[in-house]
Amino acid sequence: MPESFFILSKDHLELAKDEIIALAKTYDRFAKSKSFSNLVIIQSKINWEKIAQRATFVKISGQVLRKMSGLFLGEENFEVLKNAKTFACRIINLSSKQFDIPGLEGSMGDMISSLSQAKVNLKNPNIIIYLIFTNQENFFGFSKPDEISKRPKKVRKHPHELDWKLARVMINLIGLKEGETVCDPFCGTATTLLEAESMGIKGIGLDFDEKMYEISKENLKVNGFKSKIIKGDFSKFATMEDKFDGIVTDLPYGTASKSSQDPQELIKKFVSMLPRRKKIAIMCKKGFEKKLNMNPSKTYDIYRHKSLTRTILIK
Repeated sequence: MPESFFILSKDHLELAKDEIIALAKTYDRFAKSKSFSNLVIIQSKINWEKIAQRATFVKISGQVLRKMSGLFLGEENFEVLKNAKTFACRIINLSSKQFDIPGLEGSMGDMISSLSQAKVNLKNPNIIIYLIFTNQENFFGFSKPDEISKRPKKVRKHPHELDWKLARVMINLIGLKEGETVCDPFCGTATTLLEAESMGIKGIGLDFDEKMYEISKENLKVNGFKSKIIKGDFSKFATMEDKFDGIVTDLPYGTASKSSQDPQELIKKFVSMLPRRKKIAIMCKKGFEKKLNMNPSKTYDIYRHKSLTRTILIK
């Protein structure tokens, strides 16, 4: 079965690894994975590009052509260059060994040039050849230059809005597919809905605050997105259970909330209304998760600054 490689940002590494694995299993429940430092290898019938397009923390991704015990390559390894006019070589060293990386890249480029018709182009190659070294295994693979995807626009923001990367990773961790629908009962400036719709996932958002409701509508409109925004209390989501497949939200109640009700009582009410058979990802202030009585399958702590750590709960 084909293998793909993903080099991840080391920020929130556990979260990043689990996101890649969750995405692979979203499309192929038989997908297998292994990791070396910030490298994840996925064995699956799913193309690496499909996973990389959705993933939040991927720096480099591509197709593994073979595992290597040395640097000896033959002409058969360069079939991937058959229709490529230009290429570049990249060495990624995740091992404890020291390499002359520029020298290795140059030698590999000379060797490939002698075995194929493709020419070296470091600035704008048709294809990129990778050698990835780890302490356990080495991998030979290829990729294509990334097409920079457009980020959803936000014409209006709020100081306490959910970080787009965390919204995106929560959607991916619960395995929502294109065409399915996510609900954010505390949608704020519509971050969750924007990220979802940018990945082909529909959205329903609720917010009781008139200002947040208007901001959400503006942010969706400027992107031409069709997610539904409802002005009202979060409890309305309980009447729409058949209209969404999962819940992703950042619990907003606290010192910054405009609600006159006790924040803890509101949260208890919200958790008591959560549907049992839906995919759920919730973010809250660290320590607060102990009061939610959710029994999550996985939790992640996200350090923001010395007085604030957020916790993501997956169920």
